[in-house]
Amino acid sequence: MAAGYRIGIISDTHGLLRPEVAETLKGCDAILHGGDIDRQEILDQLGQIAPVYAVRGNNDGEWAEQIPETLTVRLGSLTFFMIHNRKMIAQDVSGADVVVYGHSHRYEEEYADGQLWLNPGSCGPRRFIQPVTMAVLEIGEDGSCQTERVDLARKGGIAARRVTARRSAASAGGIWTGVSGGTSVRQDSEIPGSAGDSPSGAGPEEDGMKIPANVQELIPLVIKEMNRGRPIAEIARRTGVSYELAEQICRIYVTHPGVDLEGILRRLGL
Repeated sequence: MAAGYRIGIISDTHGLLRPEVAETLKGCDAILHGGDIDRQEILDQLGQIAPVYAVRGNNDGEWAEQIPETLTVRLGSLTFFMIHNRKMIAQDVSGADVVVYGHSHRYEEEYADGQLWLNPGSCGPRRFIQPVTMAVLEIGEDGSCQTERVDLARKGGIAARRVTARRSAASAGGIWTGVSGGTSVRQDSEIPGSAGDSPSGAGPEEDGMKIPANVQELIPLVIKEMNRGRPIAEIARRTGVSYELAEQICRIYVTHPGVDLEGILRRLGL
């Protein structure tokens, strides 16, 4: 496919623009952000790479009042409809070639009536055991298109890149189709299972956080150590939980004031 127009698609950065995300976006002609940006500085940094089109997420506060909740934009040969939470769509979007959304922190692709529904997942702070992902959509000079899922490695860099959807030339009335098996490029040999994953399946790092059977007893201990001002690594060592689990418990406790044990367990998906 002859290259014509490249679009970086991200969402749910929550105040963090990872260096590997910025590097992947270099060379893109435009950037779409599906909301939950968290602060203006993220948009400013993205704007130094390429023109940015963004919608407001449910966690974007007063600073984002001027950012629309929905946006329709024409880029290359495609029309994009953007919203943070797809459940909030209250208008006809049948005229869009691609519907971009976020909110769930989960990479998703659906194909219906010639449309691609795309959630690039979250490329901000890791949420629980969700993989960190984004997407790049390339429009060929002949009007054909393909979407590439990008999985980011736990320790920085890229774990896997693979084409997950294609569309034939628009002039031929092409429709979106999933690419069975996709194509995968391994760039981090320490990350297992990155090759050949299903686009909607587990990411290459999704098994990183182990939940012990006595997690209900350990959560109060983690919070106690956090209140003593100890770093995450020391909290993990003292309580015997993984670094990832200690980090998630502390994050939930800090970002949800007054949350109880049941609330923490629920947010951990238990």
